[in-house]
Amino acid sequence: MKYVLLFPGQGSQAVGMLSAHADAEVAETFADASDILGWDLARLVKDGPAEELNQTEKTQPALLAAGIAMLRVWRKQGLPPPVAMAGHSLGEYTALVASGALAFPDALKLVELRGQLMQAAVPAGTGGMAAVIGLDDDKVEALCKANPTGTVLEPVNYNSPGQVVVAGASAALDWLTANGKAHGARMVMRLPVSVPSHCALMQGAAEKLAARLATVSFQTPRIPVLHNFDAALRADASGIRLALKEQLYKPVRWTQTIQNLQGQGVGLFV
Repeated sequence: MKYVLLFPGQGSQAVGMLSAHADAEVAETFADASDILGWDLARLVKDGPAEELNQTEKTQPALLAAGIAMLRVWRKQGLPPPVAMAGHSLGEYTALVASGALAFPDALKLVELRGQLMQAAVPAGTGGMAAVIGLDDDKVEALCKANPTGTVLEPVNYNSPGQVVVAGASAALDWLTANGKAHGARMVMRLPVSVPSHCALMQGAAEKLAARLATVSFQTPRIPVLHNFDAALRADASGIRLALKEQLYKPVRWTQTIQNLQGQGVGLFV
């Protein structure tokens, strides 16, 4: 059976995550990551506090390291390689490491910087994200346009039919949380992230990230990676750099990504 590996993004973190896995690969990966970053990522993931782990500049290296740790455990199974990989938002960086396109140390430094740039772009407490459950994509788009606050509110993660994450200013999210059900949503749930990812508020951060991406070496992926902003494949360094810049302030097309993989005959998603 054709299978693909999928890597998660922000919102998946938790203090103590992977504590059930005693594999040497997990401990070694977090120890390596701590050395590369110059701070104790292993301790933060094991012991918290959650408030620090949820800061985007800490969340992003933590989830990237967790994804690579589990990849190394997975590879011990001796299975044939996947036909493709994809990662949701931050997970795209993990997928690129897993594919051989990006070195683990470079990726850790990149996502730490990415988090710092994102947090600097929008001061803590002034923006965020929320999941809208139970509305079609076009209705979520219309709901965002109906936002009366005059601040940014955009659909940013098309996760699945009936589940779209939006991002924007806190005032707009407060309005959405209070009024979403009246507009037909089954639920509006704020997410444990400290920045409004993938919306127009991140464009300045994306330009600064692009300057760093230009200095990093990328290789042709050994396993194809579908990118977030258009659900397409790229094999050249310039194309990968562009995709990583664009995904910072444009929506994650996750539903389209999964549909594209299904169209290739993929039967199993790990």
